[in-house]
Amino acid sequence: MACGEDETGEGNETWRFVTEEVTGQVQYEYAAEFADRISEKTDGRITIEPYEYGGLGSETDQVELLQDGGVEMAVMSPGFTGGMVKEGQIFALHFLFPDSVATTQEILNSSEALNTDLRARYEEFGISPLAFWTEGAMQWTSNDVALETPEDFDGFMMRTQSSPLILESYRAYDAEPTAMSWSELYTALDNGTVQGQENPIFFIGDASFHEVQENLTLSNHNNYVAMTTVNTEWYEGLDEETQQLIDETVEEMQDWVFEEQKRQNEEYLEIIKDNTDNPTNVIELTEEQRQAFKDLAVPVRDFYREEVSTVDGEILDKLIEEIEAAQ
Repeated sequence: MACGEDETGEGNETWRFVTEEVTGQVQYEYAAEFADRISEKTDGRITIEPYEYGGLGSETDQVELLQDGGVEMAVMSPGFTGGMVKEGQIFALHFLFPDSVATTQEILNSSEALNTDLRARYEEFGISPLAFWTEGAMQWTSNDVALETPEDFDGFMMRTQSSPLILESYRAYDAEPTAMSWSELYTALDNGTVQGQENPIFFIGDASFHEVQENLTLSNHNNYVAMTTVNTEWYEGLDEETQQLIDETVEEMQDWVFEEQKRQNEEYLEIIKDNTDNPTNVIELTEEQRQAFKDLAVPVRDFYREEVSTVDGEILDKLIEEIEAAQ
């Protein structure tokens, strides 16, 4: 954190805020909006510098930077911390959250399992998640085969994040999952190193994955959940007024980012459909088709409880109760 003094003698501060996405994408735009609001509220006394993906290394590099205090804030995906915070792999479970993205966001806002219990697990590693939010429903893209049934995944080379539970979720469909940073993904899809991937629609469109993929399957099998995080030691060392400033801005941003991801996902679906230079076969799964995947996905929850969780699945079980209550 860089500090100086303004003309009144009050200290100026600069905080660094890293994201896993680039300018225009949801995470970066979130950090930029957050920076504007903090600057306005403090009359410029606090400056936040947003960093797009790659500016300070890979996704895993950014996690280490936050832990070590090299940056103060980060938007991060639990999928890139799953090897460290075992319970964070909970978001890799398919068909766990409701079909409604809006209801999912309400659960992310209010869940004690996530905002209290899971947060405590992250704080053991020096990371404090201040909020969880969705970047939209996850969809599949593919080459060689349109992904409509579990059988279509048999031997399919699927790119995933590095979370062991994400790998297990795709093995349940008999796929061959491969963990890979997204910076390598376009080339890997283009040359056939992997045949497909999953992401929200806005990311598929903005990263131009649809240009090197034949099919887009609207599966809504999961939500891409991001976390607004801070270095725990740094945050706890702030005065109470500054902590409240951060907390209230985080809370304000929940509605803002929901509308932002909704806008981007809707706009990019139309862009993909209208791209005649790179036509994409857009497939919307029926409820019957989705149920066939869900039947294979639900047993993976036992794998989470028995092989992943360090608290015998207590956080998952509480979250399931909260989801059922919300529906």
